[in-house]
Amino acid sequence: MTQIDFYTHVENKYQLACMLSAKALEHSMRVMIYTPDQATNEMMDQLLWTSSATSFLPHCDPKHELAAQTPIIVHHEGDALLHDEVLLNLRPEYPAFFSRFQRLIEIVGPDELDRQSARERYRFYRDRGYEIRSHDMSKS
Repeated sequence: MTQIDFYTHVENKYQLACMLSAKALEHSMRVMIYTPDQATNEMMDQLLWTSSATSFLPHCDPKHELAAQTPIIVHHEGDALLHDEVLLNLRPEYPAFFSRFQRLIEIVGPDELDRQSARERYRFYRDRGYEIRSHDMSKS
């Protein structure tokens, strides 16, 4: 069953997405960052290139010729699922295909609209019997 983690009260969702992706890479896990649109794909592309002063996080679009060997896939469509390890959801709705992944990460920002959609996703997962771990980032 998919392990689900909610990171709440996150000031910068995209920065945390980069940090969690880097952590997954340290554990030799592949990540799919599921974004809401092409503009967010492009922003994540820039952040992943510049997340560290001495390195970058290897990533690409799932249609790129090296996608099968690239550890981080950034995409706003759910049609090219190249692995089943970590799904990092940046969309306001739950990903229809989340259960095929070993782990799902939900990142929740401080604004009320984001928190409301996260509550709906949380209820959706809970009502289907998934165990959910919560991480309050305001305490770190």
